[in-house]
Amino acid sequence: MKNLEELRKIRDEARKTMDLRSGNQRARVVVCMGTCGIAAGARDTMQAFMESLEEAGATDVAVTAAGCAGFCDQEPLVEVEIKDGSTVRYGHVDAAAAQRIVKEHLMQGKVVESLVFSQGA
Repeated sequence: MKNLEELRKIRDEARKTMDLRSGNQRARVVVCMGTCGIAAGARDTMQAFMESLEEAGATDVAVTAAGCAGFCDQEPLVEVEIKDGSTVRYGHVDAAAAQRIVKEHLMQGKVVESLVFSQGA
């Protein structure tokens, strides 16, 4: 950091990241980040969600982390919660799947059926 402008830029980026992770939003994406999720690539999945949401201009979707959901064979596991709607759990969510979920589910309101994980499956 060389000057005040760089510090402001860092502050603004941190605020933007914090806004994506919390707040009263229309939707929330929860990425399971237990050790099993991290080993399966959950960090990359979370980053892909944040980048895809930014590219889509979606400022009303929070991205958060949770621990292990108990379905380690489905990791990276992601839950999408729409305010005043249902929760959908997606399994094996890599970066490409995250982009599809943002585009189709979060932006267009269509559940990506081919990625849905059901406990009974």
